This record gives sequence, structure tokens and C-alpha cells, in this order.
Amino acid sequence: MNLVGPGPLAVHYEDCDRALRGFEPVGRWADLGTGAGFPGIPFAARFPGVQLELVDSRQKRCRFIEEVLAEAGRDDVVVKRTRHEALESGVYDGILSRALHAPEIMLDVARRLLVPGGSLVLFLQEDCPVPCSTDFELFHVEPYVVDGKRRKSVVLRYQT
Repeated sequence: MNLVGPGPLAVHYEDCDRALRGFEPVGRWADLGTGAGFPGIPFAARFPGVQLELVDSRQKRCRFIEEVLAEAGRDDVVVKRTRHEALESGVYDGILSRALHAPEIMLDVARRLLVPGGSLVLFLQEDCPVPCSTDFELFHVEPYVVDGKRRKSVVLRYQT
């Protein structure tokens, strides 16, 4: 369906799986701009007890994700075909963002969607600076290499 860039699909899964190490999420989470299900599907596999919503505005992507989840027998993961701007404010314990917006913009998105103490997980290139803000605390950085590329995931906690 041409939902991911060139190269093997396994690299995308490995990227997300490695990025999700080093923290233990709980509660209700959303993968914003999930696309082909990255990082949401690896997140759901790694943390099966966490409520997860895969959010994307395109019908083609959502249909694909629904088929993947049905084939995997995962009726506990919700697919939402909408824009993140239409999501209810202040209800998520965590937000995942692999490539939706620049990190600074994701801070604004997370402020609206997260509960106090909620987490924002950003998937970044190694040399990308960690966004800073007085209302977000750096909780965890997970450096890793996948397909010869140096990357990192950053977990920021929303402090109100």
C-alpha cells in the first residue's frame, strides 16, 4: 500500500522497538500520525496492558492498520481516523510521535492532550536537540543504532 519509505519493513519495527526501551508506560496512550502503525504497533506488542489509540487522518492508513490489528487478533487497540486537533483535551497519559511535527510543535500538541504528569515520547535523529520547556521534564533518553543510523528516543514528562 506504499505506506512506508523504501527498504525493509523490519527496520521500521526494529527502530520503534529499540526506542521504546527504558520506561514502563501505564494508562491511556495515543500514537499521533501513526501512518503504517509505527511506533504504535510495536508499542502495543511491547506493552499489551496499556490502552492505545492509533490516530491518523487518512482513511487508507487507518484501513490498513485495522487489517493488521485484526490479523494479529488485537481488538484492544483503537484506530481513530481523525486529526489530533479533534482529540479530547487532557485525557492521555502518554503521546507517541515518530515524525508528525517538529519536536517544539509536539510540545504544544502534548500540552493540550496530556494529563498532568503524562509523557511525550519523541523519536529523533541522534543530533536533533531535545526540546526544552519549563513545563516538561526530561525523564529518559534511549540512544540506539538501527540500520547504521544513530537515533534516540526522548521521554518528557508534562509538569503543570
